[in-house]
Formats: sequence, structure tokens, C-alpha cells
Amino acid sequence: MSLQQAPQSRVFVELVPWADRGRENNVVSGAELLPGPRRHVPSIQAQTATREVHVSGTAEVSASPDRAQVAVLVSSTKEAAAEAKKSVCRRLDYITQSLQQQGVQAENVTVTKDFRRMENAYHMEAEVCITFTEFGKMQNICNFLVEKLDSSVVISQPQFYHTPGSIENLRRQACLVAVENAWRKAQEVCNLVGQTLGKPLLIKEEETKEWEGQIDDLQSSRLSSSLTVQQKIKSATIHVASKVFITFEVKGKEKKRKNL
Repeated sequence: MSLQQAPQSRVFVELVPWADRGRENNVVSGAELLPGPRRHVPSIQAQTATREVHVSGTAEVSASPDRAQVAVLVSSTKEAAAEAKKSVCRRLDYITQSLQQQGVQAENVTVTKDFRRMENAYHMEAEVCITFTEFGKMQNICNFLVEKLDSSVVISQPQFYHTPGSIENLRRQACLVAVENAWRKAQEVCNLVGQTLGKPLLIKEEETKEWEGQIDDLQSSRLSSSLTVQQKIKSATIHVASKVFITFEVKGKEKKRKNL
């Protein structure tokens, strides 16, 4: 007795992506299992997925001090009050006239006077604070005053510093250079893998550091009186470091259309 062969049956199976959780536990209708030409409908996540490249960039910039201040101290002690005042005012006038002749603006010169009585005499003291933006001119003027005035006139060592605006500009410059370095890195990565760099999606400054002078000079800076002018400028130089994190969109290479 011959056995009859059972009719052949066909089974159609659709693999649902794990990310498509909306259809994972749903019953698939018979219409969806019918054979024939089908059009693939991408999931919502596939439609909205954006290809990205994440890069970091660092930069370090520095700036020398843009201001220096020198104090000139003139004093006199006399038995007569008029004599003490006359001695100080005579040298004070000579100093202010010399500054004007050297091109120092009046707004950069501050004069303070102190007059007091001692045991059997009168003491007058005047201090001239001069702010310089040109350090070469500062050295020339200080050398000139040392040569022309006697030892009773004391000229302080220059104190170098930064204006608040210059420090803020340095911070912005560090951040911008770090962003530019990150952009160049992302550009090179995309070129290497045959892609096109898109617009930035996220820019974040992760870390900033500021310090004054070189690390090797910290010990020598304690003896500031023994430093030369150039060493003082180097010690007062401010360094700013910035680190940024940027996310860029990645696009496919655009195909060039051939001219028909």
C-alpha cells in the first residue's frame, strides 16, 4: 500500500528588529505574511537616527603683562616745616616735568603727599605712582631719574600686571582655539573614512586652567627682588588652557553629478 504524499506547505516568517519593540509582542496579520513584492518600511528610530562623531580639543595660550607700575618716593626731614615742604616740592616738580617730557600721560601719574611732625622736626613725604604700557620707556625713565636725583629719592622695582580686559580676552582665545582644534580633528576623521562633516550638535567647554609664570620659576619667584626685568615679565606671564568636547553631525559623501 503506497502512502500518499502530504501537500507541500510554505511558511513565511518576518524577523522583527529588537529595537522595534512596538511590534515585538503583536500578532502579525496574514496579509503581512503573503508572498510577493514588499516595500521595506524603516522603523522610527532608523528614520531619526543621526550619525555623529565625538571629538575633544585642547589649547593653551599665554600673554605677557600689559601694564607695569613704578613708585618714586621723595622725602625730607627739616627743623622748619617750610624747608621740608620746599625740598620735597622742588624734586617733585622736577620728576613730574621729566615725565611729561618723556611722553607719559597725566592720567597715568598719581601723586600723594604726607606731612607730619616728628620729635623736633617736620617730615614730608611724596609718592609718585607711574603706570607704563611701554616697558622700554619705563626702563629709560627710571634710569634717567636714578642718574639725575640724589640718594634720598627711592625708585621701586616695577610691578607687572594684567588689566581685567586682557585676561578675559585670553580666556576667550583659549576656548576658540580649542574649538578650532576639535573641528580640524573631526574634519580629518571624516575625510579619512570617506564622509562629510556636518554641523555641530553640541559644544561644551569641559575644563579650564589658569596659572602665572612657568612652573620651573615658582621657586625663584619668591626672591622677586633678585629677578631681572625680563625674569619679572616671564614670571608675571599668564597661561590659560582650555578643553572642549564637540559632537558633529556626519553626512555621507555627496556624489558628483556628471554633465550630460
